Amino acid sequence: MAYGIMHFFPGGTKDQYEASIAAVHPSRKTLPKGQVFHVAGPSAGGWTIVAVHESKESWERFRDDILMPQMKKGIKGGFTAPPQETAFEVHNLQK
Repeated sequence: MAYGIMHFFPGGTKDQYEASIAAVHPSRKTLPKGQVFHVAGPSAGGWTIVAVHESKESWERFRDDILMPQMKKGIKGGFTAPPQETAFEVHNLQK
């Protein structure tokens, strides 16, 4: 079952997003393995990212193998604090 993740970065900016995404995504034209949807933009008080993965396990692999190691190293110009996270099983995914 598809699995969704919503990250809200209070005070986050477009520049921080661009630096962070460059460090964790393979390119602007492809998504990480197992990710099927990605959208991001400014929201009230910060920056929001929503990603959908093929499964919860796919999300956990991306989180544990790519996202967290990069964030722990520090991403120059990237987000400076962990996001507020909401996770959910996807009931309907239309492409």
